[in-house]
Amino acid sequence: MKKIKAGLMAAIAATVLAACGSSETKSEEKGETWKEIQEAGEIVVATPGTLYPASYYPEGSDELTGYDVEVMREVGKRLDLEIVFEEMDFDSMFASLTSGRVDVAPAGMRKEIKDKYSYSEPYKYSYATMIVREEDVESYDSLEDLEGKVAGGAATTVYSDIAKKFGAELKTYRNVTNDVYLRDVDVGRTDVIINDYYLQRLALESLPQLDVTMHPDLKFHTNNQRAVIEEGALTFRDKIDGALNEMRKDGTLTELSKEFFGGEDVSEKPEEDIREIEGIE
Repeated sequence: MKKIKAGLMAAIAATVLAACGSSETKSEEKGETWKEIQEAGEIVVATPGTLYPASYYPEGSDELTGYDVEVMREVGKRLDLEIVFEEMDFDSMFASLTSGRVDVAPAGMRKEIKDKYSYSEPYKYSYATMIVREEDVESYDSLEDLEGKVAGGAATTVYSDIAKKFGAELKTYRNVTNDVYLRDVDVGRTDVIINDYYLQRLALESLPQLDVTMHPDLKFHTNNQRAVIEEGALTFRDKIDGALNEMRKDGTLTELSKEFFGGEDVSEKPEEDIREIEGIE
């Protein structure tokens, strides 16, 4: 199994659940997902293994950890099921979910997939911002200043959609570590990284020697993280939601969040003045 140290790949943007009656009528007729999972005794979860602090290997350790990882482990514990992680890049997660290779893909929901899957209530809330070279901060007064810039990101994320919407050229990466993204901005191969606020903040703290910084004023596109599962697997979804609700009530989500996000509680919606972007979900 591939083991890559702490990293940052483009995190995934999310929108509010919009489940409709046509999906729910299929319910457990489609594969009896919960029954099959109980019989297997395990939940197989897709995870990158390079996304610090959501899914990563600490320096010198062979033990996968991170906020998403430990949230799913706790869900498994409360459902009396083993959690098995399959490491892969984001572009492979939904294909693996569709094929049945994995049972859960922790991710945000985008418009082109939100009606193809079922998904839990959010367990992480955030918003997007951007990293630029320190000397270039004043060159960005708004997202419109992305015109003509080179933005680093994964090909299929909402962050790449934002970059392209505002005229940036996209340099794509797959499952690379955070220093690859940040060093490319530092040396001028790219100009900007658009991504999740909390992930970027921690990535910068881990590489203070680089001449890059988070833009202090630009905050946009609220998003959240969910457990994405087979479409119509409503009993399985309800079981996950039940475990997450227990974790929220007893403080487990807050405790895990503060452990991995430097004391911040990402399980609560941020109180920020955040710009939403028309046409981006």
